[in-house]
Amino acid sequence: MSRYGPMFSALAARGEGAFVPFVMLGYPDAETSFRAIEALLAHGADALELGIPFSDPVADGPVIQRAAARALAGGATVRGSLALVRALRGRHPEVPIGLLVYANLVVQGTAARFYRAAADAGVDSVLVADVPAVEAAPFADAAREAEVEPVLLLPADATADTVRRVARLGGGYTYLLARAGVTGAETRVRPPSTALLALLDAEGGAPPLVGFGISTPGQVRPMIGAGAAGVITGSAVVALIERNAATSGALDRALGEFAQGMKAATREARPLSPR
Repeated sequence: MSRYGPMFSALAARGEGAFVPFVMLGYPDAETSFRAIEALLAHGADALELGIPFSDPVADGPVIQRAAARALAGGATVRGSLALVRALRGRHPEVPIGLLVYANLVVQGTAARFYRAAADAGVDSVLVADVPAVEAAPFADAAREAEVEPVLLLPADATADTVRRVARLGGGYTYLLARAGVTGAETRVRPPSTALLALLDAEGGAPPLVGFGISTPGQVRPMIGAGAAGVITGSAVVALIERNAATSGALDRALGEFAQGMKAATREARPLSPR
């Protein structure tokens, strides 16, 4: 049974949205990435989105690109990344864990083998960041065969046909893009439209989590107020790791304060008036 359903149900019962941080596995090394994840979970993270380092992360901005490059230079591999996930799963049996990967990592052996290995490590979902919805069916089929949820990206300006396709193929959650472009915390983001969210819901789509550019509590509130089930924060988290990784105490404090603030914002959000 997917861990996402119980998480979303519990959060809804408490009137909260989900705070989901992204961490690059193996950055700047395996031990530090594991410690960073533990700090985020200890201070409010509801689920995890974890990246497996890849040499050409086309959907990511410079912060996450640097993290992937350093992790690879330090010897990070798919097998090592899944070993970290397995260790996390042993410590956190109820936390939903998703992977963000690129298609080459999935198909370098076979997709079936990749998804089976992910499932064996305790992964709940996999998002293949460079595969659009129109090409996602083979990946979604292989994921479901291994009992892994296939997460799909949904642009904020998606057509009705794209929304329907994402709703039909996707699972776990829907990654709703707050803006076009690559990941990063430097540009403005806008809440999702009520029409898009209504269509996704009517088509039976997985709950939407908004990402790409979400970096402050002030951005969290309008996203959840508009009807999103939560937010994903990547570049802001990775930047904190980049600045504080040299000292374990500083890293724990920085990530703990950030997670507490972001999580608090998911409790403070109020529905916005329909547009």
